[in-house]
Amino acid sequence: MGKRILLLIGTKKGLFIAEGDEGRRSWALRGPYCSTWPIHHAIGDAATGAIHAAGGNEWFGPAVWRSEDLGESWTHSSEGLAYGQGEEPVSTVWSLASGHGGLYAGVQPAGLFHSRDGGRTWRHLAGLRDHPSRPEWNPGGAGLILHSLVPHPDDANRIWVGISAAGVFASDDGGTHWEPRNRGTRADFFPDDQKYPEFGQCVHCLVMAAGSNGRLYQQNHCGMYRSDDGGRTWESIENGLPSSFGFPAAAHPRDPETLFLLPLNGDSAGRFMPDGKAAVWRTRDGGASWQDLREGLPQEDAYFGVLRQAMTTDVMEPAGVYFGTGSGSVFASADEGDSWTEIARHLPTISSVETMVVEHDS
Repeated sequence: MGKRILLLIGTKKGLFIAEGDEGRRSWALRGPYCSTWPIHHAIGDAATGAIHAAGGNEWFGPAVWRSEDLGESWTHSSEGLAYGQGEEPVSTVWSLASGHGGLYAGVQPAGLFHSRDGGRTWRHLAGLRDHPSRPEWNPGGAGLILHSLVPHPDDANRIWVGISAAGVFASDDGGTHWEPRNRGTRADFFPDDQKYPEFGQCVHCLVMAAGSNGRLYQQNHCGMYRSDDGGRTWESIENGLPSSFGFPAAAHPRDPETLFLLPLNGDSAGRFMPDGKAAVWRTRDGGASWQDLREGLPQEDAYFGVLRQAMTTDVMEPAGVYFGTGSGSVFASADEGDSWTEIARHLPTISSVETMVVEHDS
């Protein structure tokens, strides 16, 4: 048996799949799938072969698509993806995460849903929207969205979410009760005496480090942070980066000290690669120091951005790293970021990139 890598690429006009060989040297692109709906996020389950793709908008409504044959055929469902009568309708699904036999979906306006039947039906976990802070949540640039979902790999009761612009919230009882976990993260857009509120921060991306030790990394509108206590306190790790602003972060699959970032030039300066030169930044020591990785990336006229879910890693050895741009290119590294190759171009605006490793007959 051999292995192949699937890149699940969510775009504004459907899902694409790039299929690579075990050495990650050759890639073939197929798609678009999901009837060219806007797809914000897609994830794969290598154990079952199922792929789930989240999408929709105000025109289509929300839905989660499902393929059980690696993308050859698809069904979709929105059953249960709704709030109660009189509430603002759910317009789209922004994020997905699997864990402990279930599937989570983060939606707009911000809320959390859970499925126990592979996305065919959904149940609203109302505790999050029932939090007393809910009336004071404000939308970020893309709206009031729940975009980051981090279930604990070993404890089915623990889950973290990131909401723009409400901050990080965590539950230790399966989603019934929630608490904000933002201590130490800035909100520079608030008055000086309110820059460290209990909630209201504009978190951009939240990921868990390898090892299940409670370490989290957060790219925020106002800085880059690490938490070693499940988000109860945060420490700034932006020193050495070219900017405190960016969207995606990707954790190494085995090393909790290694993280990959794509800083942009600032929130009001264009939101593109600093100086028009593309680089992925890597830390090997939990954010104490950073190295810019540029080999194979464009070093002139690179005025693209990368969205919050559009960078990821694979589980191979050495780990692969991947990102997709707003201008429709996908870049891949098979050596943990030391060198890069453009493996797709001219796709629609890329919203997300995730990996799936599957076995096949040699």
